[in-house]
Amino acid sequence: MRRSASAAPLFAALGDDVRLRLVTRLCREGPLSITRLTTGSRVSRQAITKHLRVMEHAGLMRSTRHGRESLWQLDPHRLDHARRYLDQISTQWDDALTRLRHFVE
Repeated sequence: MRRSASAAPLFAALGDDVRLRLVTRLCREGPLSITRLTTGSRVSRQAITKHLRVMEHAGLMRSTRHGRESLWQLDPHRLDHARRYLDQISTQWDDALTRLRHFVE
């Protein structure tokens, strides 16, 4: 139960299309400024900033100052945490389906 409570903010942060696109872009391109993240998007700088802050609060992102701009980057450990949690759930479902199959047979 405690593990799911720590994963809930992570999955809540990932549960938005704009945030998933930001994660994908940062995975592909590495650290980027808000200016670069906004380029080619129909989302405002303010909205991008809000989404980044939500993910930062969930531990998915961090920013570092470079001159007048902040560069945003993913925390790969937090994404690994999400993957491990999903792997655990998948294993539990596989075990439950195996028990059900044995029961039915």
